[in-house]
Amino acid sequence: MEKKPKIHLLEHKLKQDPHDYGLADEPWNIKNFKKEFQITVVRKSNMELEFDLIHCYPSFANAFRRLIISEVPSMAIEKVHIFNNTSIMQDEVLAHRLGLIPLKADPRLFEYKFEGDDETQDNCLEFELKIKCTKGKDALASFDGRNDKVFSDQIKWLPKGNQANIYKDEDVGPIEKDILINKLRPGHELDLKLIAVKGVGKDHAKFSPVATAFYRLLPDVVLTKKVIGDDAKRLQSCFSPNVIGIDDRERAYVKSARYDMCSRNVYRHEDLVDAVEMSRIRDHFIFTIESVGAMKPEDIFVEAVKILKEKCQKLLKEIQPKT
Repeated sequence: MEKKPKIHLLEHKLKQDPHDYGLADEPWNIKNFKKEFQITVVRKSNMELEFDLIHCYPSFANAFRRLIISEVPSMAIEKVHIFNNTSIMQDEVLAHRLGLIPLKADPRLFEYKFEGDDETQDNCLEFELKIKCTKGKDALASFDGRNDKVFSDQIKWLPKGNQANIYKDEDVGPIEKDILINKLRPGHELDLKLIAVKGVGKDHAKFSPVATAFYRLLPDVVLTKKVIGDDAKRLQSCFSPNVIGIDDRERAYVKSARYDMCSRNVYRHEDLVDAVEMSRIRDHFIFTIESVGAMKPEDIFVEAVKILKEKCQKLLKEIQPKT
């Protein structure tokens, strides 16, 4: 860790090592990059993935982040045909809310639908939302009607062509069943047809496959002297949970610098400032992907890598001399 390129956190500024001129001035060597670059998965679930990009350039990390958010496709409701809407919610507001409902449909199984293309089983999904609020047996006319709340599980899939033999209802509908869409009162009615298509986040945020994708530099915290007793407790309170631990002898130690958010609260205590050194490793990125649920986060990252590869191949083709 001592040989790692660090950015030191001072009270009001950042400071690089005197011998470290930054990644921008380092000559590019593909062989060294392939030898040193590493990806380490730290935490994985169906909805979230945390991994480390080690010996990576900031431009690469940011390229993956932008591709994940803006260019990895997903399916979302694009058109809403409103045959009847007697609720208090305006048509355009209702259509916007429906478009933001995440769908389970895997975008890799569909084609893009361009202007003028017909709606087919290969480029779209069709749904309907028909519901009417009626007065309950013991309900007043102004409230407590049946179907007074419209949730996402009331959206019904209408298979087109051969879709019923290819997909299952639970594989293409809304990811969450309890998303509140609208509230109705007795006599209110909705009769809608919904068309979902494949798109990308740079066209509209509803097509982004992630809730968020972000990265941060790996923190490094080093204690330069012994801190014990009440001083150890004060030092511990200056950092995020689980960064500083206290052993049986009431002595502070670095438990896990990874969870440090670099708040610099230690500079509020003059007697503790010289007891700790805080820095970040500038070529080690902690990358987090939070999927909305249609695709696994690791699949989203792989799709981003494929898109970047295609862009590079296209650029190489363009700059090659023509014969």
